Amino acid sequence: MTDSHTLLLIIIMAIVTIFLRFCPFLVFGNKKETPTYITYLASVLPYAIMGMLVVYCLRNIQWVETPHGLPECIATLVVVGSYVWKRNTLLSIAGGTILYMFLVQVIF
Repeated sequence: MTDSHTLLLIIIMAIVTIFLRFCPFLVFGNKKETPTYITYLASVLPYAIMGMLVVYCLRNIQWVETPHGLPECIATLVVVGSYVWKRNTLLSIAGGTILYMFLVQVIF
């Protein structure tokens, strides 16, 4: 791939990204009322996405092989516990990730 080809790809991707970012303003602009199904999706999708991420992260646990999913379960409990305790998503995710990496690379 040449440099001009790479530059062209980057420009096209930037234009598409900008268009997709402005699309909601073009469709729902001018003080139009947002349709109820969009409002419903805005209230439901964050929870659905988080559920899908949890399933995705825990899908390959080997329950019958050592360590029997112990690092994943411990890290998941720390994420949930720290979120209930502090109500800080970033702290919970970062803490769980750091703990999981420590458990996998040092302990197990």
